[in-house]
Amino acid sequence: HVLGVPTRGFSPFVKDVRTGETEHSDQDYIQWVKDEMENTYGQLIDTVEKCDLETIVGIPHTEILRMAREKDVDLIVMGAHTRQEDIGATRYRSVAGRTMQKVAKAARCPVLIIGRPCTTCFKLFSHIVFGTDFSKAADSAFLFAYEAAKDAGARLYLFHSCDISPLNAGNIAGQVEIEEKIKEARRKMEQKYVSKMGDFDNYEIEIWEGIPYVEILKFAREKQADLIVMAHHAREIDPNEAELGSTMEQVVLRAACPVASVNHPDKVAGL
Repeated sequence: HVLGVPTRGFSPFVKDVRTGETEHSDQDYIQWVKDEMENTYGQLIDTVEKCDLETIVGIPHTEILRMAREKDVDLIVMGAHTRQEDIGATRYRSVAGRTMQKVAKAARCPVLIIGRPCTTCFKLFSHIVFGTDFSKAADSAFLFAYEAAKDAGARLYLFHSCDISPLNAGNIAGQVEIEEKIKEARRKMEQKYVSKMGDFDNYEIEIWEGIPYVEILKFAREKQADLIVMAHHAREIDPNEAELGSTMEQVVLRAACPVASVNHPDKVAGL
């Protein structure tokens, strides 16, 4: 847990990033925070073999990334935001938590984002949805989804939504054109993903049409998905410069299950 940002220089006082209040970060305060962490997560801590509680002063996203780099972690788990209200119904951009966005952008490993209470998480994964737009960034997301499905014995759904919204192409696509897009998407699924899965046969290919984030959420709900895996962004640019994609952001904020964002191939390239 990141306690807060120092008020100035090496000051012992920090400004809590959530409450905005100034706290004295002495040993008593640090121990109190750790006690709160133990009380909050005690039941979950007891279920794992090794769990370290760490507290530090600094800028949240910077310290999270620093810790991940020093420990060479394989996965970062975060909440979608810190707001108390349900923001899933909002219709403006940049509503996902700023700390989460910055971590997802720069993390070398996948980032698992929890927007709602998670009852299954890694223990009972049985349905994993991989949402793809066939971009280069999606290739790394596929490797993570595939490995997770194999390890958990889960069914893997390879899902693509043909974007037929008028804003996408400037006009409304005809039915023949839509059907051709669906056929082409299925061909790409076989070529890019199925060809890499060897003898793994616990999968399905689904191609829908509509607004991508809406269709992904509808499909995940229909299949009672335990995990959605997507690329952090779709544009073919440097991952270090890419912002969280609009489709990914809406899925993160609205999904009933955890969503894994994969931005870099570092931790999945060898899977």
